[in-house]
Amino acid sequence: MFTLPKPETINIIIRPATQQDIPAIVEIYNDAVIHSTASYDYYPATLDARIAWYESHLRSQHPIFVAEENGKIVGWSALSDFRHADGYCYSAEDSIYVAVGNRGRGIGKLLLSPLISTAQELGLHTIIAGIDASNEVSIRLHEAFDFRQVGYLKEVAFKFDRWLDLVLMQRIL
Repeated sequence: MFTLPKPETINIIIRPATQQDIPAIVEIYNDAVIHSTASYDYYPATLDARIAWYESHLRSQHPIFVAEENGKIVGWSALSDFRHADGYCYSAEDSIYVAVGNRGRGIGKLLLSPLISTAQELGLHTIIAGIDASNEVSIRLHEAFDFRQVGYLKEVAFKFDRWLDLVLMQRIL
């Protein structure tokens, strides 16, 4: 079930990412790496690594979207390979990151919706989300788009001197 975003998101444009957006994508992602468990990476991404990631997405036709407000990127989302074996070619994993100071404004909803419609256009069968179990906002966001919890992995990651649990959510398209 989709609910309308909060009114303050009205000036936000969702569009496909361009190479010029990569520095902002890196900045948003690296803040999550350094300050949260939204990513289980320990080290910030380099610009070169994200350029390679972007180019890989272009080749595979996996979408990357950005949320832009008044010329500034305030969030991004992407579909990526779920796994690399051929049999997983109809599955994808989503990623959604919103910049600090912009969370709670409905931007995640605006970024998830085009991922789903693009996945359908690409003929994908399912989208999987791997979410830190403490990230209730992301879990609720995915539930609002008919994702269902299909797994709970105890203590599969270690970050910030503690073990972390991973919730797996899935939407069959």
